[in-house]
Amino acid sequence: MSYDYETRGIRRVSKELGGFLVNSLTNFFTPGFLVILLGLLLLWEFLPKWGVIPESLLPPLSVVAQRFWYMLWYKQLLLNIAWSMGRFFAAFGIAVGLAVPIGLLMGWNLKIRSWILPLWQLLSPIPPPAWVPMTIILFGIGSKMHIFLMFIGIFYPVLFNTYQGIKDTDPRYLASARVFGASEFTLLRKVYFWHAFGAIIMSLKTGVSMGLVMLLIGESYGGRRGIGYLLAQAKDYFIIPEMMVCMAILGFIGWFLIEVLKYVEIKLSVWKIGR
Repeated sequence: MSYDYETRGIRRVSKELGGFLVNSLTNFFTPGFLVILLGLLLLWEFLPKWGVIPESLLPPLSVVAQRFWYMLWYKQLLLNIAWSMGRFFAAFGIAVGLAVPIGLLMGWNLKIRSWILPLWQLLSPIPPPAWVPMTIILFGIGSKMHIFLMFIGIFYPVLFNTYQGIKDTDPRYLASARVFGASEFTLLRKVYFWHAFGAIIMSLKTGVSMGLVMLLIGESYGGRRGIGYLLAQAKDYFIIPEMMVCMAILGFIGWFLIEVLKYVEIKLSVWKIGR
């Protein structure tokens, strides 16, 4: 019996993974985009070699690819990516775990909103990079500082989008649910949350971008591990191929995480299919 459950679980995981890959790759790598991408890659390779653009400013694609393999074997690239992603997911989990419930309560209850909203409106205009000096003083230089900075970058977009999505719930849905005897707790779980689900997913996508920005800023301040540290090191020594490798990796990570969120939205927001 346990073997059957394990087999079904493996099949389900394989099916979902295949669905994710098909959905992400087919939506992204369209024929038109592939033509443009191939053209850009060819220009990247040959314009520096033909002397149109100085190689010292824009290394050819082949040089960047060679540097990628060098960093993979001699600069512990995968280990540094793993360190950065560990910090990122810790910050992301804490920020979402706090922002979504607080935003839900603020949008649902006027009294809670009057207590909490002014505080967040006072703090949110502070640009996340402005927190760097205070964060260093409070947490020192290390993973705690990096996680807090990413938390700041992720928290506010998720909080305010959740709050706005909850606050804008259509009163007709609420009235219909109350006619059938739904409690306020049921309304929160079954109506408010799912009405705001699209806004929450959109805020998570913004949070991914802001979190990666703060990841770079944090790891460039005294860090000794992480993709941000490698990028800062390449900048200090003006190693442009390594800078481009780090930029490409960050771009891929951001794209991948956003595609995961899109797939989650497709799977859970079944009422939006075809819209």
